[in-house]
Parts: sequence; structure tokens; C-alpha cells
Amino acid sequence: MRIGTLKETYLGDAALFDSRTQKGWLIVLAAALVLFPFFAGSYWLYLACLVAINVASASGLNILTGYTGLVSLGQAAFMGLGAYTVAVMEIRLGTPFLLNLLAGGFVAMLGGLVVGIPSLRVKGLYLAIVTIAASFIAHFLFANFDLTGGTGGLTVPPAKIFGVLLDTSFKLYWVIVPITALMLLGSANLFRTRIGRAFIAIRDRDISAEVLGIALLRTKLLSFGLSSFYAGVAGGLFAYFFRVITPESFPLSMSIFFLAAIIVGGMGTQLGAVLGATFMTLVPEALKLIVDIMPGGASFTVFLSPVRTIVFGLLIIGFLVFEPQGLAEVWRRIRRFFHLWPFRT
Repeated sequence: MRIGTLKETYLGDAALFDSRTQKGWLIVLAAALVLFPFFAGSYWLYLACLVAINVASASGLNILTGYTGLVSLGQAAFMGLGAYTVAVMEIRLGTPFLLNLLAGGFVAMLGGLVVGIPSLRVKGLYLAIVTIAASFIAHFLFANFDLTGGTGGLTVPPAKIFGVLLDTSFKLYWVIVPITALMLLGSANLFRTRIGRAFIAIRDRDISAEVLGIALLRTKLLSFGLSSFYAGVAGGLFAYFFRVITPESFPLSMSIFFLAAIIVGGMGTQLGAVLGATFMTLVPEALKLIVDIMPGGASFTVFLSPVRTIVFGLLIIGFLVFEPQGLAEVWRRIRRFFHLWPFRT
């Protein structure tokens, strides 16, 4: 039974994975992800890619809201900036896939830096309203510019890497999942640095952080920029995955979806972003499957959408009431139980 994490060197203290158990499970997970597409059908590959895109965006919002304490309801707008940048570059310039994704991330980052400027003066609900206003502005721009295709949107050609056309979920899986894994690794490493610790200090008490010498505006803008970059890259993956983007592809409800994901998963934890985004993506599909296999389920098709929405909302409320620290805390409790179970009286 592992009861401590004694570190004898600075290198050990800075290690991301500090035990053989963690490294072993990481290898098992990597092997499962590699083998999964060879056994999964097209529907499950579709869900896997969608989960990975949502995890990437949720991990970006977690940097801003979970670790820095700045509430944002503009994640969908930043995803839209990334998606439209990728679409325009792919259609008009024909530039490489990875370059398009990076450009989408940087354009979204610029948008995040602009939106983050008021964060020095406002916080909480007022900052959320600022980000909602940014969402409406972004929606207006998407719907009224010829470059973005107006209300009709844009049709994105399939991505190409080394001449290989990524036109199926199976092929896209080998791009989307590794990129999401790299983004998660980058996010995890961020909070082992001085910048990441500055984010946490601002979340805990911004006045104290400023007294300690942390530049509030610069650090908050950096958090907004990093969060928006993640959203922009996720938006670019979204554009390549669905191949059609319109202003309605990035509604305010999508931003609420990602905020709910990190709340349900557990704000301020890497695992929380992954579990929350996975939960929020898969539970509606699970409810749909349950209705389909129920006797006479076809007769409930008309009521499926509202019933699914109600059940989904009740699940979220249940987590907020009974487990406010989210699925990440549930997982930690399970781990503690099984570590201690042989020795329980």
C-alpha cells in the first residue's frame, strides 16, 4: 500500500509521474488508445473523436476558470475563431494542417487577450457577462462577413497530412487523440511552473498575489490567452471533424456545456477536465441508447430530446449538491478505498 510520496531529490519532486504505478497505468492507457480504433465501429470512433475535442477545449477553460478563478462563458466564441481561421486558410490558401491549427489557436488567443483586458477591474458574474458579450460579438461577425460565408457558413475540405486524406473518423482519430494528449500534457506541466503557480495564487486571493509581486493584469491576460489558444485548436479540430461550420455551430449553450463539464468533473484538476468533458459528451448518448432499447422506445422518439435534457440537467444538479468537487473527487475516494480496503476493520 502506498501511503506517502517521499521525494529525495529535486528531480523527483518535479516529476510529473512519481511512481511506477502511475507509469504502468499510463502505459496501459496508451496501449488501449492505440488498440481502440481497430476494434471500435464507426459510431464509437465518432464519439471518441468528439470526446477528445471536448476534452481539449474543457482543459483550456479549466486553466482559466478552474486554476485562475476567472469565470468565462465565451469558450464557444474562441472555438469559433479557431474553426473559422482553419476553414479560411484551408479553403483559400491550402496551407498545411498543423499550420492551420496553430494559426487558429493564435487567432483565438488574440481574441482572448482582448476579452481578458477587463478582468483587472471586474470578476465573477460581471466578468461572465463580459465574455457573454464577446460571444454575441463573435456570432455577429461570423454571420455577417463574406469571408466567413455568412449564415450559410463554410464547407471545409478534408485535412491532409503527408498526402494522406483524413476523410474518415478512423483516420482523424490518429490526429485528434494525440493532439489532445499533447495539450493535456502541456496543461499538466504548466502548473509545475512559476506561471502556473501564479495562476493558482490569483485564484486563491488576487490581492495577496499582487502583494507577493505577481503582475495581475499580465498574468490574467496570459491565462485568458492560453485558455483561448486551447479553445482555438479544439475549434480547428472541430472544423476538420465535422467539415461544415456555421455561426450556429458555436452557440452560447456550448460555452455553458464546457463550464458545466469542468464543474461536474472537478474544477482545478486535470483529471476533472477529462472526466467532466467525457461525462457531458457520453451521458446524452447513453440516455439515447437506453430509450432505444426500451420496450416501445420508438414511440418516445418525439419526447427524447426534452426528456434527455431534463435528465441531463438533474444529473448536473445532483453533482453540484452531493459532490461539488466533481468526478475527480469521486475517483480519489475510490482509489483511497481500494488502497485501504485490505486493512479496513
